[in-house]
Amino acid sequence: MLRLKKKSIIKYLTLLMAVMAFGCHVFAQKSRPIKTRILFLLDASGSMYARLDNDSRINVAKRLLSKTIDSLSTQKNLEIALRVYGHTSPPNMRNCKDTRLEVPFREGNFEDVKKKINSISPKGTTLIAHSLLQSAYDFPKEPYTRNVIILITDGIEECSGDPCAVSEALQSQGIILKPFIIGIGSTEEFRRAFDCVGRYYDANTEQGFDDALKIVVSQALNNTTAQVNLLDIYSKPTETNVNMSFYDMKSGQLIYNYMHTINERGNPDTILLDPVYNYKMVVHTIPPVVKEHIDVSPGKHTIIGVDAPQGQFTVRVEGLTNYNNLQCIIRKRGSFQTLHVQEAVIKEKYLVGKYDIEVLCLPRMTFKDVSINQDTTTTIQLPQPGKLIVNCQLQDYYADVYQMVRNDLMWICKLPVERRSHILIIQPGDYKIIFRAKGGTRSSHTFERLFKITSGQATNIVLN
Repeated sequence: MLRLKKKSIIKYLTLLMAVMAFGCHVFAQKSRPIKTRILFLLDASGSMYARLDNDSRINVAKRLLSKTIDSLSTQKNLEIALRVYGHTSPPNMRNCKDTRLEVPFREGNFEDVKKKINSISPKGTTLIAHSLLQSAYDFPKEPYTRNVIILITDGIEECSGDPCAVSEALQSQGIILKPFIIGIGSTEEFRRAFDCVGRYYDANTEQGFDDALKIVVSQALNNTTAQVNLLDIYSKPTETNVNMSFYDMKSGQLIYNYMHTINERGNPDTILLDPVYNYKMVVHTIPPVVKEHIDVSPGKHTIIGVDAPQGQFTVRVEGLTNYNNLQCIIRKRGSFQTLHVQEAVIKEKYLVGKYDIEVLCLPRMTFKDVSINQDTTTTIQLPQPGKLIVNCQLQDYYADVYQMVRNDLMWICKLPVERRSHILIIQPGDYKIIFRAKGGTRSSHTFERLFKITSGQATNIVLN
């Protein structure tokens, strides 16, 4: 019996991906056309002789698959292939490796696939996990392709394999997209067994089989429409002009980037999404908003709502200033993680909430619990700075600038010893320079200079 554990499957596929390095690539919004490859994985175990309406399940499958393949033959940028399992060994052998790629991918092979399907005679057992695993080799190593498996079966795993683990590993490695499963004559237990493998569709009648095939093929070939509503605090879709990234939840691959737009009618613009994927969406606000497990239904307009209320923040400095590219660090309230480093005098959008702001002036100024509110601009006002001009007559020296805060000294900066003159743009207040000539051998050779900085004025200090 074939016994496949999840860890060994992932190890196996990691080696496979080294071979398939140029396989299934991110294809979103490329200028070149994307090729879709559909592998039909057909159950030909002995149970396929059971009845479905007025015929056998295998005859219904042959008839409907042939009709589907005829409809696909005119599609551009499409190739198909056929893998079958359970068709070469009798059931008493219980051959758990009885799977074979009968028709490989190539252009114009539609008639070959139909002929092979019509020649199949069901015989043996149901080996879904091993067949899925082997299908990883069936897709050519080529970039910009969508690799899709359509599994048609009337039974669950009989060879002690784990179809869920195999499917998850194939998807997470980016080898295939989420498989489609059409379950013939299924029960509730049957349906539950395949929920973790892919998107499952019942086919308990011939008409149900036909409908399921049409839905699956439509999803495999066509994008569908969606819109993203970026909601303000009033749950109105008014927020816009921010990039949205759509990732495949399984593989983590980036599929689409769309810059959110509100159209001329005042509504969020329509975007196209591939319905094969289960998406994670990242809205690149500050901080970003993440929404996971987004499914879009083929042929239906999907509305995706996300809370993203925003306000603006800026820093204003009074009077004329010599600041060159003054910046501030933005953090969430109580957090040490930097969200953004913003040029202070411009306006930047943030999600509504509380923030800690550190303005990188001299001395640095910290503002706690700053509120960013919907559709308003929060402004921090700084006084006009003054200018400190320091000239050093010492050959070599050590010198630091401190702010006097009552009886405490707060370190502001070190004066670079490579320079003899320094110009600092500094906030108003009382300060002290503490310095020592490098040649001084005793602590008593330390000297101080007290000074005051006034807005809009220059203060000169000589170190000698």
